[in-house]
Amino acid sequence: MGDTPDGASSAAQSAQETDISSQRGFFGRIADLFTEGGSEDDPADEQDGTTPSTGVATASGGHRRGMANLRQMRVEDVAIPRVEITSVPVDIALGELIEVFRESGNTRLPVYDGTLDKPLGLVHLKDIALRYGFNGNGEEGFDLRQMLRPLIFAPPSMPIGVLLQKMQTDRRHMALVIDEYGGVDGLVTIEDLIEQVIGEIEDEHDVEEEDYWVEEKPGCYLASARAPLEEFESEIGMKLVEEEDEEEVDTLGGLVFMETGRVPARGEVIPHASGAQFEVVDADPRRIKRLRVRLPGVALSTTSTAAAE
Repeated sequence: MGDTPDGASSAAQSAQETDISSQRGFFGRIADLFTEGGSEDDPADEQDGTTPSTGVATASGGHRRGMANLRQMRVEDVAIPRVEITSVPVDIALGELIEVFRESGNTRLPVYDGTLDKPLGLVHLKDIALRYGFNGNGEEGFDLRQMLRPLIFAPPSMPIGVLLQKMQTDRRHMALVIDEYGGVDGLVTIEDLIEQVIGEIEDEHDVEEEDYWVEEKPGCYLASARAPLEEFESEIGMKLVEEEDEEEVDTLGGLVFMETGRVPARGEVIPHASGAQFEVVDADPRRIKRLRVRLPGVALSTTSTAAAE
């Protein structure tokens, strides 16, 4: 990326300091949820600018639900199943690693030696970008072992509140779920846990809240599962739900759930009676997050191409 070693080092240090500073304030708000004496009406909240938009200290109903989740839910309730984990071998080439980051949209990836049941740690996109750039310059001397960060290992029965506190203390944002035989059973990120407390949060790869969908190309949309169904129907100029079902479903995700009767897995393609297709881009065991919607003409073309291959 044209950075000198000194420049890259300074950038890394600056980025790390900024990251730690922002985490401290964020984790401080999350830590308040574990304090029984914390109150929505604490004057300190007004002084430090806490507002209802945070969804933490000032929303009493959300606070109670979040605390209930922390006490009642286990790691196995929120973990991404093993078959849906995107991970990389430790001997992967730099160019291939960058491609996995691009295709998955993840900023952290578990790294294993031979099999996922032999995890070594995780690799962070920021570390790769600061040292090698986003185009992967300097692949000749690349050694992924030197870039690894530690992981947390958690049993399926661990309460999510306990794991969240451990992530806060250790400042590690990813945990692998280990079964009784020592094998990897799933994966949990700090985002998965925090969403149980304050509701769904956005990352840099999520569709903007005010933009529930983006048109990737004519007839093909990347959409939030929370996109209002009626507004999306107006956008595409066609009805996706029968009149008698309009009162039952309000969002695109709700429509897909109604069509399947379950939460479909990431990568699954759900055909619609109209000829459209819904591809599940992002989901966890509890809910659909993002969808790719292909309108009838585009869906037919995609299906024909796949059949030809």
